[in-house]
Amino acid sequence: MAKIFRPSSREAKILSKIESSKEYARRKAIESARDRIDPLSNAIAMKLVENNLVETTNKNVLEEQITKCIDKLSRSDEFDVDYKIAPFRHIIQNPHVVSLYITAFVIETLINHKVVVDIYGSDEEIYLCINRQVVKILT
Repeated sequence: MAKIFRPSSREAKILSKIESSKEYARRKAIESARDRIDPLSNAIAMKLVENNLVETTNKNVLEEQITKCIDKLSRSDEFDVDYKIAPFRHIIQNPHVVSLYITAFVIETLINHKVVVDIYGSDEEIYLCINRQVVKILT
């Protein structure tokens, strides 16, 4: 007969606190992205172009699109965010939710925009470029 595992109330409390802290950090990151939307979108657009990861005919439109992406992230519910980033969770071990969402936007949506000529580099390179700017501005 198989043993039934029943976590003690102490273990359940610890697991609940860990889960709560992860959700809190996620909400906090999304709120800070919304509060710093303009410098964040400017820095990301500039670095994507400077690092030759995105070839565009108009950097300002690229920046506007990233601004709209961050705004949409701040208004999305948890399911929509998880759905958008699901294909890219394997990119890195502990991804930043804002960086992952913007990476998914660049790879899936921005590639079809009329001002984007092409997107170069691997998914990981794009994520790392975006993540450097997100960490620099949000922390």
